[in-house]
Amino acid sequence: MESQRIFILVGLMLVSVLLYQEWQSMYGPQPITPATSQTSDAMQQPHSDDVPAAAALNSTDMPIVDSKASASLITMENDVLRLKIDPKGGDVVSAELLKFPIEQDGEEPVSILHRNSHFEYIAQSGLIGNDGPDASPSGRPNYSSSQSHYEMSGDSVVANLTFEANGMTVIKRFILNKDSYVVQQDFEIINNSGQNALVQPYMQLKQTMAGESGSMMMPTYRGPAYSTSDERYSKYTFDDLTDKALNKRTDGGWVGMLQHYFVSAWVPTATSDNLLYTNQIRGSGIIGAKGEQVVIPAGQTTVISSSLFVGPKDQERLSALSPTLNLTVDYGFLWWLAQPLHWLLTVIQGFVVNWGLAIIVVTIVIKTFLYPLTKKQYESMGRMRVLQPKVKALQERYGEDKQKMQQAMMELYKKEKVNPLGGCLPLLLQMPIFIALYWVLLESVELRHAGFMLWITDLSVQDPYYVLPLLMGASMFLMQKLSPTTVADPMQQKVMMFMPVLMTFLFITFPAGLVLYWVVSNLITIAQQTMINRALEKKQAA
Repeated sequence: MESQRIFILVGLMLVSVLLYQEWQSMYGPQPITPATSQTSDAMQQPHSDDVPAAAALNSTDMPIVDSKASASLITMENDVLRLKIDPKGGDVVSAELLKFPIEQDGEEPVSILHRNSHFEYIAQSGLIGNDGPDASPSGRPNYSSSQSHYEMSGDSVVANLTFEANGMTVIKRFILNKDSYVVQQDFEIINNSGQNALVQPYMQLKQTMAGESGSMMMPTYRGPAYSTSDERYSKYTFDDLTDKALNKRTDGGWVGMLQHYFVSAWVPTATSDNLLYTNQIRGSGIIGAKGEQVVIPAGQTTVISSSLFVGPKDQERLSALSPTLNLTVDYGFLWWLAQPLHWLLTVIQGFVVNWGLAIIVVTIVIKTFLYPLTKKQYESMGRMRVLQPKVKALQERYGEDKQKMQQAMMELYKKEKVNPLGGCLPLLLQMPIFIALYWVLLESVELRHAGFMLWITDLSVQDPYYVLPLLMGASMFLMQKLSPTTVADPMQQKVMMFMPVLMTFLFITFPAGLVLYWVVSNLITIAQQTMINRALEKKQAA
C-alpha cells in the first residue's frame, strides 16, 4: 500500500468519525423531556428529588429547590460580570459576560446563567443540616438586602444578604473583584440561639437537560463535569445522570456545567471533605457538592467559604482558581498535543497581534519541524516516479494477473531499494496535529470573534464565501498531480480524484482558522515537494 491509499484511508476514517458523532446526536439516547408542570403549591413542598446528595438523607437535609423567581432580583456587577441574585434562597439566576457580546460587534452580552419559562440554568447554594435554613419545612430562606443594586467601588463589590430565624443570623456574602469571573461566597453564621447549631453547606448547578448540543462539524459538549482527588477531570453527561446518580467523596474537587467557550463551576475550599452528587428533577439536571457538617457553638460566629466561577474558558484564569479547572477546555484524547499547540499559538499571537497570522506562523513551524520526514517522503516518491516506466512494463506483461503483478513489483522495489511505504509516515504524523489543532481552534475562547483580514472577520466560524475551502481543495488536487502513483485499479483512481472534492465539501463547515491552517500547510507542502523533486531530477541527470 502506498501513500495515496493511506491518504484515502485517513480521509475516510475522518469522515466516518464525524458521521458517527452526528448519528449519536440524532439517534443516540436523548435527555428526558421535562415532565408536566405541577401546581405551585406542590412545587413549594419538600421533594425527594431536591436532596443535594446521591444517598438518602434525613428530612432536615432537604433543601427545597424552588422553581419560581422572586418579583425583584438583586443586581451586582464589576467591569466584566453582571449577576442577578434571587433573594429567596440567594441563588444566582443570571450571569452576563459584559466583555463577550452574543454577536460580533454587538452590544447584548452573552448570558450564561439565566432563567425563563422555557429554560433554566442557575447556581444554587445554601445551608442544610439540623439547623440549616435551607432545610426548613417552610421553604428556603428569604434574604433581605440593604440595596437592590451593587456596583464596583474601587477594586471590588460586596453584596450582603441577611436572614434571621430562631436566634441565628446568616449573612450570605457575595464578593466580586475587578476583572474577575470568580464570585467568592461566604456564609457568616452568628449563633445566638443559646445552644450549639449544626449546619452543612451545599452548592449545585441546575440546568434544563433538553436543549441544543453540538453537531457533526462542531461536536461541542454541553453538560455536567467534575473533578476529584482521584479523577482530575471527568464528564458526567445528562444521559449518565439519568441512568445513575453520581456519588463520590473527595478532598476539595469541583463541579461544573460546560458549554462551548464558557463554563460555570462551584469550587469548595481545597481542604474540605465534600460529597459530589447528581440529581434530576422535572427535566432539569443537577450536579453539586455537599460539604462537611459544621458545629457552631452557642454565642460563636463561623464563616464557610466557596467560589463560583462563571465565565469564559480562559485557561490561565481557570488554573488560578483550581489546578484542574483548566481541563474544562476539552481537547479530547490529544490534549497532550493540543495544549502545547495552544501555548505556541498564544505566544506567537502576542508578537504578531493577529490570530490568523499566528495560525500561519504556527503552520510554518510545524512544517519546518516535519521537513526531515517530508524530505524522506518525497525522495521515496521521487524514486517511485523514476520507476514508473518499469512499473508500466510490468502491468503490460502480467495484465490481469494481480498476484504475479504484485510479486514482480515487490521484487522491483527490493532491487531498486525503494520502500513503497516511505511516503506514509509524514502523512500519518500530520493527522494527529491536524486533529489537535482542530480542537484548539474549536475550543479556544480567544479565537471567538477573532478576525484575520478582508472577508475573514471570525476565525471560529466557517468562511462565509467558501474561498478557503475551495483553495484547500485546489491545493490538494495539485498535490495529487505532483505525486507519483502506481495505482492501476480504475476504482481507486476515481476515489483518488474524488477525494479533493469530498474534502472540500467537508471543510466548508469547518472553522475558517482550521481551513486557513490546512491551505497554508498544503501550499508549503507543494513548495517543498517541488524543491525536492527538482533536486532529485538534477541528481538523476548527473
